[in-house]
Amino acid sequence: MKQTLVILVVGLSPSMVGEHTPHLQRLAQRGGIRPLQAVTPAVTCTAQTTLLTGLLPSEHGIVANGWYFRDLSEIWLWRQSNRLVNGEKIWEAGRARNAQFTCAKMFWWYNMYSSADWSATPRPMYPADGRKIPDHYAYPAQLHDELDEKFGQFPLFKFWGPGADITSSKWISDATRHVMETRTPTLTLTYLPHLDYNLQRLGPDLSHPQIQKDLRAVDTLCGELIDAADKDDQEIIIVSEYGIVPSTDAVAINQALRKAGLLQVRVEKTQEQIDAGASAAFAVVDHQIAHVYIHDASNIESVKNLLLELDGVEHVLDEQGKQAWGLAHPRSGELVVIAKSDRWFSYYFWLDDNKAPDYARTVDIHRKPGYDPVELFFDPELKWPMLSVAWRLLKRKLGFRALLDVISLRETSLVQGSHGRPTDDPNDGPLVISSNAAHLPDGMVQSTDFKSLVLKHVFGTDRK
Repeated sequence: MKQTLVILVVGLSPSMVGEHTPHLQRLAQRGGIRPLQAVTPAVTCTAQTTLLTGLLPSEHGIVANGWYFRDLSEIWLWRQSNRLVNGEKIWEAGRARNAQFTCAKMFWWYNMYSSADWSATPRPMYPADGRKIPDHYAYPAQLHDELDEKFGQFPLFKFWGPGADITSSKWISDATRHVMETRTPTLTLTYLPHLDYNLQRLGPDLSHPQIQKDLRAVDTLCGELIDAADKDDQEIIIVSEYGIVPSTDAVAINQALRKAGLLQVRVEKTQEQIDAGASAAFAVVDHQIAHVYIHDASNIESVKNLLLELDGVEHVLDEQGKQAWGLAHPRSGELVVIAKSDRWFSYYFWLDDNKAPDYARTVDIHRKPGYDPVELFFDPELKWPMLSVAWRLLKRKLGFRALLDVISLRETSLVQGSHGRPTDDPNDGPLVISSNAAHLPDGMVQSTDFKSLVLKHVFGTDRK
């Protein structure tokens, strides 16, 4: 077996590998680079699961970053148990071929209770007083304290939200190198999210000084990981989940369903909450894709026609369409809606901002019934955003309940980049770089072939 390092650089596209990424460029020159055909939806949980299982969403069941749990009548995003994933994982396939095969899975998703040998993943603490305390979950349990002692508390508020920056990727990279040095896994999987932030905030404009700075920063981390792998003569693979394309504004799909009398809300102390179980139709949105759940099958055709009329909608997939796109799974909506290239779907369901739920103005990836990229921005109406955050945190320390309500309700046009649908140009999509060109196919790599590609690097054969 050949030790292999896989670095997932979120949002990295073939067009970005060049003067601002010298370490990645040298790796591509000594090995090879190929575009990757992204799975649909090209979002974190779905894409990573396909890469690790070789299966489509219709088989592994991860149809988005979250979905409507019909038996609970509740919408849940960003669940973490690996037991939600169907299919053989890459480390299980490796272990079946050689019992000595080991795997470290560092911050790839569905990383709790997996069968990997070592793992770590973001996992805040939520005390009963309402606080959210940065933390991570690790397996075996002693790895948690070991990483904390060596690198400090996991920087959760730098991992997502308006303060997200290189800090979290640096922590993950350092922790990964530590695990490589102390555990020597056969396969190491690590995750660097840094590019994702400003590619959504600013768009994929390679002439923008901040995007160039971000590329250099993440390339530096890749260089450190590459050097660590080279020291042990490991194979090295760089992969990305999706490419990010320019975006103009959101499609308010749930507001359209509400205006049509299909989406229902309930009022809790003047604030509206989506009432999924009582709604005839509603959407769980995720970047450029939306799963639309329809309780009465007789309404599917009329809802489909309504959605096709929305500005910014490109496709509405019925049962036949879901089968063609690999999304025919019980967790999927009765309809799956795909946005046009320059649009994305907002989760907003209220029609009056004064009745918006309290979580709408906060960073809250679990209460919101859909993905909200506006969480990457402070509300432009806040004159001193950091002072606003400090004041709210001070009130909490003094024992007062205070929301970190610093996110806008209206400025969806702030978001300049999105993903989820296939990119029109492969150069704008995801990629694979390998230190060993002999293992790469002549053309584009299919996401469903990535699992076998990695195993080929480990075992040196084509056997899956």
